[in-house]
Amino acid sequence: MQRAYRTLRAALAATAAALLAACGTTPLPPDEPARPAPAPSSPVAVATAPSVPAPASWPPGTLERPNARWIPVGWAELPGWDTDRAGDAWRAFLRGCERPAAGWSRLCAEALLAPPPPDDLGARQWFMARLQPYRIEALDRPDPDGLITGYFEPLVEASRLPRGNFRIPLHRAPADLGQRKPWWTRQQIDTLPAAQAALKGREIAYVADPLDALVLQIQGSGRMRITEPDGRVQLLRVAFAGHNDQPYKSVGRWLIEQGELTPDTASWPAIREWARRNPRRVNEMLWSNPRTVFFREEPLPDPSAGPRGAQGVPLTPERSIAVDPRSVPYGTPVWLDTTEPLSNTPLRRLVLAQDTGTAIVGAVRADYFWGPGEVAEQQAGRMKQRLRMWALAPK
Repeated sequence: MQRAYRTLRAALAATAAALLAACGTTPLPPDEPARPAPAPSSPVAVATAPSVPAPASWPPGTLERPNARWIPVGWAELPGWDTDRAGDAWRAFLRGCERPAAGWSRLCAEALLAPPPPDDLGARQWFMARLQPYRIEALDRPDPDGLITGYFEPLVEASRLPRGNFRIPLHRAPADLGQRKPWWTRQQIDTLPAAQAALKGREIAYVADPLDALVLQIQGSGRMRITEPDGRVQLLRVAFAGHNDQPYKSVGRWLIEQGELTPDTASWPAIREWARRNPRRVNEMLWSNPRTVFFREEPLPDPSAGPRGAQGVPLTPERSIAVDPRSVPYGTPVWLDTTEPLSNTPLRRLVLAQDTGTAIVGAVRADYFWGPGEVAEQQAGRMKQRLRMWALAPK
């Protein structure tokens, strides 16, 4: 979901991390927005600069990427490798193989044509027979520790037609979006007849809460449980289709600057509560962010699949991560060693590097895709943990 209007975020990494929600909260709107998903027809770069051999002072087989050093290690160094449900990662791996990165075409063709591994042990053995693990470190220091955060796919209630409280429209891109740069601001869209005329007939659906619309725009995509005019209810996805070329401003940061919230208390629940207590100032808060996002409607034939990530393939909940592609190319299997949010319980598993974001910068840096819905939102908001990473690459 190239989660920065980028899909749906270049903020200072420290600021972005500081604005992540703390214990028991859901995520604060970031200083940079989320990673919007590329259109299916759009070409997606799946490889950056190639790895090159490191200087002779490093262990033989060490590789250097533009923003990371890969140190070859044995499988025994990967904590928890023998206990992961590796079969669950196989589906994410096959999805990544639909757009293989450089050097992966042969193995991906083999995986796509072969019968799936019979169990977790079979999946582990397949990977071990063909891949070499590398510990990922920063170029400027031999430190394997980094940071993992989380993200999610919103799920909101919506109506195809305006009714009752459902009055906040989600729009398709206007016909003149590419001709007028920048396009109207968020405030102008809400108040100017000319801007409203340009969007007339472009409504996809209506939501009841303007903050539901905002979180969809920040994340770059999301799911809607939509009521059709005939009363049918269906689940579908709206995906990023463009924005108005206006600068993104965080409403959370605006509330902090207004003295309404503090960095320690700013979170989505706190912002929603502030909006409930200050209904006359909601537009003032929303208009502080001049950027608005336009969507396209997509069917949801497989509810288990997430939105498309920067690699151009659907994300898999709890098996896809966003990375800095200068450190880890898209499509790379990655072993994570971290903990569950707000816990010392180990979270060690095989995931696939299939997305990115402008706040995801550095060698040992990942954003963990929790999937859709309220539980995923809560887990994502709580996740800000120490991390170690190993990349797996063809032998």
